[in-house]
Amino acid sequence: MSPARVARGINPLRGPDDRRLPRIAGPCSMVMFGITGDLAQKKLLPAIYDLTNRGLLPPNFTLIGFARRDWSLAEFTDVVRRAVQAGARTPFREESWRALADGLRFVSGSFDDEAGFDRLADEVARADVERGTDGNHAFYLSIPPAAFGDVCKQLERSGLTRQDPSSWRRVIIEKPFGHDLASARALNEIVESVFPPESVFRIDHYLGKETVQNILALRFANGMFEPVWNSNYVDHVQITMAEDIGISGRAGYYDGIGAARDVIQNHLLQLLALTTMEEPNSFDADALRAEKEKVLAAVHSPSDLALATARGQYAAGWQGSQKVTGFLQEDGIDPESTTETYAAVKLLVDSRRWAGVPFYLRTGKRLGKRVTEVAVVFKRAPHLPFADTATSELGENAIVIRVQPDEGITIRFGSKVPGAGSMEVRDVTMDFGYGSAFTQASPEAYERLILDVLLGEPPLFPRHAEVETSWRILDPIERFWARKGRPQPYDAGTWGPADADALLRRDGREWRMP
Repeated sequence: MSPARVARGINPLRGPDDRRLPRIAGPCSMVMFGITGDLAQKKLLPAIYDLTNRGLLPPNFTLIGFARRDWSLAEFTDVVRRAVQAGARTPFREESWRALADGLRFVSGSFDDEAGFDRLADEVARADVERGTDGNHAFYLSIPPAAFGDVCKQLERSGLTRQDPSSWRRVIIEKPFGHDLASARALNEIVESVFPPESVFRIDHYLGKETVQNILALRFANGMFEPVWNSNYVDHVQITMAEDIGISGRAGYYDGIGAARDVIQNHLLQLLALTTMEEPNSFDADALRAEKEKVLAAVHSPSDLALATARGQYAAGWQGSQKVTGFLQEDGIDPESTTETYAAVKLLVDSRRWAGVPFYLRTGKRLGKRVTEVAVVFKRAPHLPFADTATSELGENAIVIRVQPDEGITIRFGSKVPGAGSMEVRDVTMDFGYGSAFTQASPEAYERLILDVLLGEPPLFPRHAEVETSWRILDPIERFWARKGRPQPYDAGTWGPADADALLRRDGREWRMP
């Protein structure tokens, strides 16, 4: 099939009835704001190259960088090449690089610079004529939310948001989507005053991970799990995102944001929604979002937040064999900061399926290891016809979905220990690992999400109702913590403050040790 047919948006590898074949984007460009930032350099540019290398972008794909740097096109091309060589997951091939480099363009300007945006509009128009992008353009705002307003207004003023029925203009925005409900609503009003709701793509990179999407496959493609996926059988659910690193030079972003706003409001509540939602009629965007929004609307914290939440700040300690400093000693952090680096909350879901089942969410930095998982812990069998000594090590059955690292699923259950003349039961596990079960590597989350934007396929992107509902859940907790004073310290390399352990012990439970 000729490149020209691909450039006209005719996908040679995917017919209307064959969704197993690769999806290829049609003619388009992407304008990237914040292209000099860490996210663009470490994730976005390598992902775009990997998509090119996999043959999933059209031959005329055009990437336009916008930044204050006074770069020539050759200098910009060299910056992109270095980022690609450092971060790409697929092999570096000169042929693929030349295909991407041919479509690189750069415009110098600041977010409040009308002349810069006029130059950008001229460059976008040239891409339509010279590259055949057909009026299809995505604007990636990899910038602080405080700059969204300026950029959106300049895009509108310069005519870059105008589209006709035969083309599209889309905007991609990164979290955080505000810092509370009021700011999220204000941010949404700014963006949707310029772009229609269906053209706004909010990136939560966790939703692009294969193992996160596999939660839906586990539940709805198998007959053995869904019948026990409810309060009749489930004792509780633990959702964990633990990091073994500190703030990694992100003091300017992290101080004042904290663990709950950075992770619980988006990543962990999205994992909760996928774990608890009812089966959608289809996996179209509207059906999937409707079920997520419905279950998130039923989520709330217990009335006594002193007993249902915990927060902490990492102190100096040992991370493996390395001595590390505490949060308050990190460069750029106010020594009086009350920003939490650890947050744990207990949430309830008021629905027939989940009534009475507690959901424990935790996240933190400088913890014992890097791991993200969803653990569905089941009630104990109502009667055990074994001697007490035979089951002393027997725990609760569990299904653990490992999001990262070592992506896969573990099922824990009791089994008889081999040996004649005794009935001793002990916990064992069955493991499924993506790396060993499939011959092909999972695409990086940003690859999937960027391609979905260019294809106009929105199921993995939360709309504003999900974002606002998530803030409604978290805001009361943040207000309570603001009145409480300092977070509780915990040693680096441990699993968080004592209050977090007490949160579960009050319920007769304990945190899993991943």
